[in-house]
Amino acid sequence: MSGPSSQSPSPAAEPSFAEALAAGPVVLDGGLSNQLESAGHDLGDALWSARLLAEEPEAVVLAHLAYYEAGAQVAITASYQATFEGFARRGIATEEAAALMGRSVALAREAAARARAGGVAAPLYVAASAGPYGAMLADGSEYRGRYGLSVDELERFHRPRLEVLAAARPDVLALETVPDAEEAVALLRAVRGLGVPAYLSYSVAGDRTRAGQPLAEAFAPAAEADEVIAVGVNCCAPDDADRGVEIAARVTGKPVVVYPNSGEIWDATARAWRGSPAFSGDRAAAWVAAGARLIGGCCRVGPDTIAELAAALGALR
Repeated sequence: MSGPSSQSPSPAAEPSFAEALAAGPVVLDGGLSNQLESAGHDLGDALWSARLLAEEPEAVVLAHLAYYEAGAQVAITASYQATFEGFARRGIATEEAAALMGRSVALAREAAARARAGGVAAPLYVAASAGPYGAMLADGSEYRGRYGLSVDELERFHRPRLEVLAAARPDVLALETVPDAEEAVALLRAVRGLGVPAYLSYSVAGDRTRAGQPLAEAFAPAAEADEVIAVGVNCCAPDDADRGVEIAARVTGKPVVVYPNSGEIWDATARAWRGSPAFSGDRAAAWVAAGARLIGGCCRVGPDTIAELAAALGALR
């Protein structure tokens, strides 16, 4: 599965993640789930890609490796849907669940080690994914928010797994696909004192969170959070990402993270994607001009598109 290289931090000669963002655009990976599915893995499970942490860890390594080899500098771990509660429903005890969360970081480190061995020279990083509370429920509420829980309750949910992910020493914690500004406040509290920087990324519709709050208000708490080194949007339409980047930069003054979906629409009735992709590397220049520094793709964005994006960003450096 993974050798000693997967347990060690990024080489000392490489700049820190924050330093890399300050130096210029950094390329994120694309959708982990679509890469796994394209390799023939069934993710029709409440644990989604997190199931493979236990059952097929090599598949996760190969998915990360495909993105590193395509030009991504950052791999987002397979821990988006990994929670103590979700694992418990599958009969996985707390200690084993914590080990699987830590493994998600180790597998991405292993992919980075293989990429370097294969000739990839760019600095490579690992972002430990922490999805929203609704991802654990696996009922679509991750795209609505408004769970009926208080900020304190959400903080108590998020803190234990963030502690475990931070202990695995990723380069950054990815607080991603957050649908609700109240949950964002809980996450900002939950990352305090962990010793690992974080980025906060909302899932949006237009210029509002999925829960309906104006983005200008939703981004404001992140401006004062020292642990947060980038703020932005993901898992949204490319056109909505355009607006999200501008608002995030203006409100927070921090580097912006952006990784939208392909632009296709999921038809839940037919259980199929509809429409045509609207994501391409051509958008990169406008995002960088607006303040984006961490740029990639989310659902339905694969290695070919990330390679195109990496080439476009390379031309801007």
